[in-house]
Amino acid sequence: MLATLSAVGECLGIAFPTARWFFSVSKEVPGLHMGIGESVNFPWFGWFCVVILAVAGLSMLVRSFRRKHRNPLTVRKIKRFREMRRGYYSLVILLSLAGIAALDQAVVGKRALAVKYEGEWIFPAFNPVDLKNRDFGIEGEAADAPVNYRKLKKQFAESGKGRVIMPLVPFDPTGDTLPTRSRALVEREGVFHEAGSRKPYWGLAAKYHDVDEGKIHMRYTLRNGKLSGPVDGRSADGSPVYTANYVDGVLRDEKYTGAGTQFDFLNLDTSDMRAVKYHPAPPIPETGNLLGTTSQGYDVLAYLYGGLQVNFKAALIYLPIVYLIGITLGMMMGYFGGWFDLLVQRLIEVFSNVPFLFVVIIFASMVPEKFKGLPVILTILILFGWMGMTYLMRTAAYRDRERDYVLAARVAGARTPRVLFRHLLPNTVAIIVTLVPFSMSGLIFSLTALDYLGFGLPTEYATWGRLLNDGLSNLSAPWLVSSTFAVLVGLLVLITFVGEAVREAFDPKKFAYYR
Repeated sequence: MLATLSAVGECLGIAFPTARWFFSVSKEVPGLHMGIGESVNFPWFGWFCVVILAVAGLSMLVRSFRRKHRNPLTVRKIKRFREMRRGYYSLVILLSLAGIAALDQAVVGKRALAVKYEGEWIFPAFNPVDLKNRDFGIEGEAADAPVNYRKLKKQFAESGKGRVIMPLVPFDPTGDTLPTRSRALVEREGVFHEAGSRKPYWGLAAKYHDVDEGKIHMRYTLRNGKLSGPVDGRSADGSPVYTANYVDGVLRDEKYTGAGTQFDFLNLDTSDMRAVKYHPAPPIPETGNLLGTTSQGYDVLAYLYGGLQVNFKAALIYLPIVYLIGITLGMMMGYFGGWFDLLVQRLIEVFSNVPFLFVVIIFASMVPEKFKGLPVILTILILFGWMGMTYLMRTAAYRDRERDYVLAARVAGARTPRVLFRHLLPNTVAIIVTLVPFSMSGLIFSLTALDYLGFGLPTEYATWGRLLNDGLSNLSAPWLVSSTFAVLVGLLVLITFVGEAVREAFDPKKFAYYR
């Protein structure tokens, strides 16, 4: 299904959620496409991924139809896994999170899901090309600028010219820097309070030309809920034209240098007094920022969603490659033994003694900026990640290579690949399945640690490690660390519960009978 959606989307120009990623990466990363200059003639990496997905999916589908009876031992193991409620429900939650992450721009994004304009429906979120303001009747200097759909929704609601349907979280994880956030102030007996709070407000407050755009008209300093301190005013184009000073709510002096009269400037049609929340801003539900913003002005909830997507994408690429290398080499070491076993063991010892962090630092400094991204980081992690299971698979193959079923297969004329992958491998499924959840936990922890240290993914990727670093650099914004810590620990705990249940369910001692 994923291969089909990806290929159809590329041919018809439709950006399907998740399925668009293969071709997007292929067109953006140098070396993953063929072309001259800025033009992309053939995104070979995208089509390569489509072929791999299609072949793997079709082979699994064919095998499922050809299989007559399920292994009774496997059925009992799955039944035992489902009886372990903690692990089973953790797996359900993980699969649900993976499904939500796969919805991509249909759930989180700044581009509208659908726009009704002049009687026609347009679907910008699924269009690979950004639409311009002129496509929706906006002329002037901003006609050729990309559409701000949050602003367009407000304009259509006021004018009634159309309708805009936004995603559940109408912000991009990165690259969507929001204007200064603000919250309404309420005046009671000459003292200003934040809406819903009884304490007098301390901090900056402002009246806005445009609240959504963050264009400030007058900015005040409030102490104990009263005007006290310098005041500055700006015209609609952002030019400073007014200054004043208050002491305990009393105006001491003022100066106006703009066009027109001071009275007209002070009585412009602007917003009511609002508390100014510079980035990182706290959670403000009325502006849609349920978990606040980062120091770069990104919405925290959207950023966490982007980090979840990165972790799942990394796991889907990392785990199959690492297990393919580790399982193949491990079984060959145990089956052949001799000089091949010794050679691979020495290679593993060399890799094990290489300082992992130093290698990452060296690669991060050597790789050009345009090549940095998820493929490079995963390549480094794969170079060091395949060794963990090799010795386990080596032990299993070394133990079983002299057993009757292997000897019978060899006598029957089975070649080495068939003996390894059709006879030895099925008898090591318990080892493999048990290791998968813990390998995924290790991958997420490694990505988070590298991004926290600054040697991970580029800034266009939303990563939990960078958000954690941002929170520790801004201790006055506890919502950054707390939200990152909660989702990171929550995901790792879910994976650990699944691994614990799998290990218990697939324990060979519970279902093996010896005579």
